[in-house]
Amino acid sequence: MSEYDFNNFDDFDSGLAVAEPEEAETPTAVDEDDGTQVLVVDTDSAVRDYLTGLIPQGAETVEYLTDAEVRLAAGSYVVLLGPSCSNPESLDRIESWTQAYPRSQSILVTPELTTQLLHKALRVGVKDVVSAPIDQDQLLETIDRIIESIPPEVPSFAPGGAAPVDGEPDMMGRVISVFSTKGGSGKSVTATNLAVALANRSDQPVVLVDGHLQFGDVAVMLKLFADSSVADAISQLDVLDRVMLRDLMTEHAESGLLVLPAPTEPTFADQVSGEQMAQLIDALRRMSAYVIIDLPAIFNDVVLNTIEASDDIILVAGLDIPNIKNVKIGLSTLSLLDIPKERLHLLLNRADSKVKLDVSEVERSLGVDTIAHVPSDVVVPISVNRGSPVVLSAPRSSVARAFEQLAERFIDNKAPGAATQSQGRRKFFG
Repeated sequence: MSEYDFNNFDDFDSGLAVAEPEEAETPTAVDEDDGTQVLVVDTDSAVRDYLTGLIPQGAETVEYLTDAEVRLAAGSYVVLLGPSCSNPESLDRIESWTQAYPRSQSILVTPELTTQLLHKALRVGVKDVVSAPIDQDQLLETIDRIIESIPPEVPSFAPGGAAPVDGEPDMMGRVISVFSTKGGSGKSVTATNLAVALANRSDQPVVLVDGHLQFGDVAVMLKLFADSSVADAISQLDVLDRVMLRDLMTEHAESGLLVLPAPTEPTFADQVSGEQMAQLIDALRRMSAYVIIDLPAIFNDVVLNTIEASDDIILVAGLDIPNIKNVKIGLSTLSLLDIPKERLHLLLNRADSKVKLDVSEVERSLGVDTIAHVPSDVVVPISVNRGSPVVLSAPRSSVARAFEQLAERFIDNKAPGAATQSQGRRKFFG
């Protein structure tokens, strides 16, 4: 393993030998069959030499971003961006790479990682950020992981791609993510009931995706026995068309809702990247009127990409101090990612709880419009245990009425909430 402190560039010896890890433990870093290569970009030749020395199979090098773009247009690359690429002008240029060069990804190398630089890197679509001292094994593993996430070709339904093979026109349905910053808030109950209520009202397909890839409960809440999952759809992104995608989904007989459940094994979650999830969502919205996504209560690559791809984000919160605190933190994070406030909607669960918290004060404190108040009712746990959403099992209950009214709000305001094809995918790093 080789380490070098980038704070000492002035003392850099270009002839310094880089010790390689033992052969048995060295990650490949470049898959020759895949054709993806490593490209090092920095204006300092000593930096380029050092970074190239960390790659056992070697790397191509260029001095400027403009030179890099010539290579990216002709092939697939993992780009190691040296410290000279961390200035605002360079990062602004890199922001266009996600759309212009979909088969290449970037890693930013920096002597010192600041919060401001991290946030800017996330916004422009840099896949990972590495700060000094550099752990060679970890860097090579990161490169290998990124190479594995690069699709062999752009899917036919991707933005700007060819029409689906079945010839049907794109629908560009509305994407609604249901999210919470605290587990147990009721987001899965919200997602399933909203999806069923929309399916009952729509003469076009409505899709529910379980984005909780490790421990999703959507299939259980709908009493579905599915043969395929999100992981199956992701694994076939390069050949997936509308007909295949429809075959991968399980239909909820009572409502006609189409469901793409979470994988049955938690380890399958590691096979799904944020960009792949965004591509899947784009495919689903082109064949349905609504796409509802149940997200886990965490911020990771998949969640952030999903939120970016959504027209609306429903933030589910309970009337207790920990819930409200976590929602405020979540809102701050989404603000850093430039998520427009008009796409955020607050749903207060158990809104009639006698907890001495004033609902109007909570709404004013969070600064987000409330889209629904869902009361407490014993019919909710009963419906969950039965595998039948409240809107079907207890349609006259106050909870069911709240979810029906929520669905009506989206139907009455059918135009999507200004979600755009993201100009750059963001990612948080631990």
